[in-house]
Amino acid sequence: MDTLDGTDWDVVIVGTGIQQSLLALALSRSGKRILHVDQNEYYGGAEAAFSLQEAEEFAKKADGADGLFHISISKPEHPEVNAPLSSLSFSRAYSLALSPQIIYARSILLQYLVSSKVYKQLDFLVVGSWWVYSSGSAVPKAADQPDEDETSNRGRLFKVPSSREDIFSDQVLDFKAKRALTKFLRFVVEYEDQPEIWEEHRNKPFAAFLVEQFRVPEILHPPLLALSLTANGPNTTTTAFALSRIARHLRSIGVFGPGFGAVIPKWGGMSEITQVACRACAVGGGVYVLSKGVASLTTQPPASGTMNSQHPGVRVQLQGGELVTSGWVVGQGLRQSPFDSAVTVPSSAYSKSVTIVSSPLSSLFPPIAEEAPPPACAVVTFPSGSILLEGEGLEQHEIPPVNIFVHSADTGECAASQCILYASTSIGGQKGFQLLNAAVETLLRTVEATPTPVVLWSMRYEQSASTISNPVSSESAAQEHILSFRPASLDLAFDDEVLQQIKKVWETVSGEDVREFLTFEERDNADSDG
Repeated sequence: MDTLDGTDWDVVIVGTGIQQSLLALALSRSGKRILHVDQNEYYGGAEAAFSLQEAEEFAKKADGADGLFHISISKPEHPEVNAPLSSLSFSRAYSLALSPQIIYARSILLQYLVSSKVYKQLDFLVVGSWWVYSSGSAVPKAADQPDEDETSNRGRLFKVPSSREDIFSDQVLDFKAKRALTKFLRFVVEYEDQPEIWEEHRNKPFAAFLVEQFRVPEILHPPLLALSLTANGPNTTTTAFALSRIARHLRSIGVFGPGFGAVIPKWGGMSEITQVACRACAVGGGVYVLSKGVASLTTQPPASGTMNSQHPGVRVQLQGGELVTSGWVVGQGLRQSPFDSAVTVPSSAYSKSVTIVSSPLSSLFPPIAEEAPPPACAVVTFPSGSILLEGEGLEQHEIPPVNIFVHSADTGECAASQCILYASTSIGGQKGFQLLNAAVETLLRTVEATPTPVVLWSMRYEQSASTISNPVSSESAAQEHILSFRPASLDLAFDDEVLQQIKKVWETVSGEDVREFLTFEERDNADSDG
């Protein structure tokens, strides 16, 4: 198609982030004429994944795009390290994700990827062990560890027990602590059925609930908070939040195999899902145009005999001046979200970093269970206050946790004998970057690896969930035909609420032509996507 000017569409989808791409997948067999545009020159929006060269080009010109700010890249030199180990590989040996997430086994997303048939175009890898860092005097000692052991003054990584067998084989916890932990874990799996135990503590600190209701010792609070993937400290993480997240974690273990409860997509995380979804829509006849955003939206009366004659059309002026019409326009930041107004989106930015490391950090990927697949992702949590920050303006107890996803080379995201550290914390600005740097440095000092791992390349940035990445002007008369998703979640695990939003838009846009959401028959051409 030489030009889009004057063309007529049933749906124009703006942006190729996870929400827009899954909507395109849901509409891919509807028979509707779909135009899918993105102002970026790459797919994925905030879920994009980049090669080294693409990441460096992105950092130069994308400040503010897709809610990303203050992007900077560093390439430390390590002349004291062997050259082969201290070298980056070629650019496309890397696929660096902007918003990596784990997907729990019981997530509805995985069910929809199967029912829509696109799972055949995806590979999933196992999330293995979860680790918690303890520092200095907070480091617990095993029963057979002498008091004068020099390791007692250093930080250590502790593996979070994932089963009853793990708990009772642990060499650090005493019997009383093990019994309290076992009792709590038994409760949390079916906590909704026991409101008398937790309901009055719903909005109170989770740490206080653990002590008051289950007498769980403080040594076990960080591991349990780590399982919730909270971005807040123990005094600001509520009981309701923590219970729902820990229950999600425990209920997912064993669904797809022994010992693990979550997976990640291979080759670039959520970016792979967005691209597979977009390809499925293209196979269904959707038209894709990158580097083409929306400048303005206005309404026009329905033209008799046209495809959209049943409702007023939306005149969409694209960047570059082309005018198209559409029955519906869907994107993010196009108008006030039509969804539940009681849901608030945090306006503060999260600090994130992507770090390429010169070691596979194999000790973080032990076998998780007999006959289980080898893990490709490990989770390391630095609890609130475990990393000291210099300077003023932030009390130590106010420092939030840092969560790090460690991805091995099996993900296809880095060269062999290297790994990727995806770190995040819920504090923005220089304090956030300092905290991430300190956590990464501490991890590399603490983990068992020979030779000592070093940083080969690092990108850091702020990401805000509430940023409108593609603002456009629109007339109020057009509002009912312009649907806008709430900003995507910055949660470290995929949030199934995203799918509820997509389904609402799909139902609205589909009208009378409603079939079961994201459930398709096999295509005649078995090699086609979707």
